[in-house]
Amino acid sequence: MSRYEIAYAPVAEATLKQMPSPSAAAFRAAIGRTLGRDPYGHGSRAVSRERDRREATVVGIFIRYYVAQSVLQVTVVRMVPPP
Repeated sequence: MSRYEIAYAPVAEATLKQMPSPSAAAFRAAIGRTLGRDPYGHGSRAVSRERDRREATVVGIFIRYYVAQSVLQVTVVRMVPPP
């Protein structure tokens, strides 16, 4: 179970909706198991020296996201799926 809620900015949500259903479901499950439990782990790295502004690759999909500690939420703002 995820400790952090996973949310998607409109651009990321649109990208997710364009993915085939099995791929989108696999991504949602993987992000919940990884960044949903530990948004600072799993090979993620801080962007621009801001600890809560991060990027990572989850099941081959590059993402950029923000961590909000006050509400335990990870917001995916950009996604780049493999070609």
